[in-house]
Amino acid sequence: MILACVAASLAAGAQESDTVISAAELAKVESNAEAIDTIDTRDKYTKIVLYKNFTWQYIELDRPNISDEDFQDGWDTDNIHAYQDVTIASLPDSVDLMLADSTHGWACPKVGSVISGWKFRRYREHKGSDIPLNIGDPILAAFDGKVRVVRTVRETGGYGNLIVVRHANGLETYYAHLSKHLVQEGDLVKAGEVIGLGGNSGRSTGPHLHFEVRYMGKAFDAERIFDFASGQLRDTLFTLKKHYFNIYSHYGQTEKESVAATGTVIHVVRSGDTLGAIARRHGTTVGSICRLNHITANTILRIGQRLVIR
Repeated sequence: MILACVAASLAAGAQESDTVISAAELAKVESNAEAIDTIDTRDKYTKIVLYKNFTWQYIELDRPNISDEDFQDGWDTDNIHAYQDVTIASLPDSVDLMLADSTHGWACPKVGSVISGWKFRRYREHKGSDIPLNIGDPILAAFDGKVRVVRTVRETGGYGNLIVVRHANGLETYYAHLSKHLVQEGDLVKAGEVIGLGGNSGRSTGPHLHFEVRYMGKAFDAERIFDFASGQLRDTLFTLKKHYFNIYSHYGQTEKESVAATGTVIHVVRSGDTLGAIARRHGTTVGSICRLNHITANTILRIGQRLVIR
């Protein structure tokens, strides 16, 4: 119908107006009594407005303030996780990352209380923040960026339908368990743009967004970036420290507790402790504790005994 209207307009001698207007004027144009329709073009940041007098006009929406040159380092569309040859040991002790400024915006991907965060969960590392939602809820790009990976549940397994966006500051954000992708690999996206719809795909026990933040392929607690409950960015300049990549180093700890998380984990045996209970408490296995401490599963524990957990 819309395309037919465009064709009819052109056939009837429709003329393009001389100017290309900005997104700031979009609302004004759409409220103009003479405008009858706004349609998409092949470029999602360019629209066409049709008028009753058989004229039409391009609208240039604000584009991401980034270029392809921002994404040359480690660009990889074959693997979900990029920078596979980078080790945590090779990363700097700290790096300052600008998250937002006057030319780069931000948006909380989904506002809501975190139901499962950065921690050991069922003997495996849970490296993201889970936000409840209704299937079909819009999921927003956290920052301006370029889509590196779009995968279906058949390709990702646990992540379900997944989108990975690379950002110019070196971060990558992961959006998992989606019901639908709304972008393709290689697309440029703006902060706040709807890139997918919430779902329950993959290894998921209920509808939610699994959101991860990674630097050089290494994940850290996404709650260091966003207060999901309020939907606020915690700071525009973020100092990422190497020990943040440790699963025991999470937002909300004191600096002393966080630094301690990077070292060897020791458990001091208390009355009533068993190897099974200790393993469950620390998200590990009895076998692993036995190997680290050169004991067996039948070893009798002593109160005050120090066990290396990892």
